[in-house]
Amino acid sequence: MRPRPRARRHSGPSAGPASRLTRPAPDWLIRAEARLTARLCADDPRPVALALSGGGDSVALLHLVADWAGARGRPLLALTVDHGLNPDSADWTRRAGQAARAAGADWRGLLWTGDKPPTGLPAAARTARHRLIADAAREAGAGVILFAHTADDVAEGEIMRAEGATLGRLRDWSPSPVWPEGRGLMLLRPLLDARREELRDWLRDRGADWIEDPANADRRFARSRARQALAAGVVAPTVPELGATGGVLEVRDDVIRLSREVSARALAAALVCAGGGERPPRGDRLVGVGDRLRTGERFTAVLVGARIQADGNEVLVMREPGEHRREDRAPLPLPPGVEVVWDGRWALTAPEPGWFATAAVGRLAALSGADRARLQPLPAAARAGRPVLIRNDPGAPLLAGSAFKAHALVEARLARALDGMTHEQDPDANTHGAPPRKHLFSA
Repeated sequence: MRPRPRARRHSGPSAGPASRLTRPAPDWLIRAEARLTARLCADDPRPVALALSGGGDSVALLHLVADWAGARGRPLLALTVDHGLNPDSADWTRRAGQAARAAGADWRGLLWTGDKPPTGLPAAARTARHRLIADAAREAGAGVILFAHTADDVAEGEIMRAEGATLGRLRDWSPSPVWPEGRGLMLLRPLLDARREELRDWLRDRGADWIEDPANADRRFARSRARQALAAGVVAPTVPELGATGGVLEVRDDVIRLSREVSARALAAALVCAGGGERPPRGDRLVGVGDRLRTGERFTAVLVGARIQADGNEVLVMREPGEHRREDRAPLPLPPGVEVVWDGRWALTAPEPGWFATAAVGRLAALSGADRARLQPLPAAARAGRPVLIRNDPGAPLLAGSAFKAHALVEARLARALDGMTHEQDPDANTHGAPPRKHLFSA
């Protein structure tokens, strides 16, 4: 059996303190620092979280952000995920921890445990990494996670998409892609216009070292093939603009009201948020629904777990209650005093043990008259998609919110997806307990 390739450790001779002080800062560094300053608070006790793999890109980001945060008194938390996919991964994690502490950051190592899928491993590893980092960042009180994606990552992603990959496009400021672990978290990528080799030149000047993962040259992986294509001179397709965000008129708890002229991007975000999942609708189905809206058609459709009802000028998006019947999920236990996300749309906290949450569909008749009156103004489908609470012992279900701490996550999530949050300190119903900001959804 051939031995598996080992990671290479790269470093370069330091240019010396005097040389670094007199050398002008590279343009990419100036732009990256400007992005940090534009998005983050200069003086805040909450830590800024940073994803640190130990590779050249993330080590460069570590040094950059450590300088920025140190000058402003911001705590920095580096998070390293050991995927367990390489025999050297434990050593890489250890070295990443050493680099973080040497830069003055706190550090946590995270481990992806459990079985690994036989197919789609890179995508599964990427999702697991985001989930682990999101959980750790939220636990530490961070609201922003920094990632070291570069211009090369953007170009590689476009080549992969041209070959049929379904990757999301990288943005410098965007919500966490995992849900509900990523609720309340934004991602900041300050290096998106820096080239990979520029970062390594800068690290060599600083006398820093980093790890090169041999998987980056393994042609079994689409990312590696795209990287080699770029090195061979292949020009990546132009990255298209994300598009308009208009057309969301109002959000009331978990029901979204749209204009018939809603943009494709806003429609997709509304469907994902109302459905409580992560996966956006297929492009052809999204286009079809958008065309039907613009022609004034009266219809009902279901995409990604969300129901869209169009009747005259009224276009409503809500959870499809039939999905609860089809999936036949068991009631969700609610540990006392712990916030639990139910159906990707509601955050519930029970004050005492013995409570479970489930969908109202099939249980509406068992609600009290007062609770049924509270639901009456809602569309019938929205009523059936609301959470109700049941006890271990038999009894009538109780509508969530009438006696428990309960709040909908849909509006805050949609606001973030449509660029309604532009800075770390922006108020948000998820993280600060503020009332929903209706002005984010002006016509």
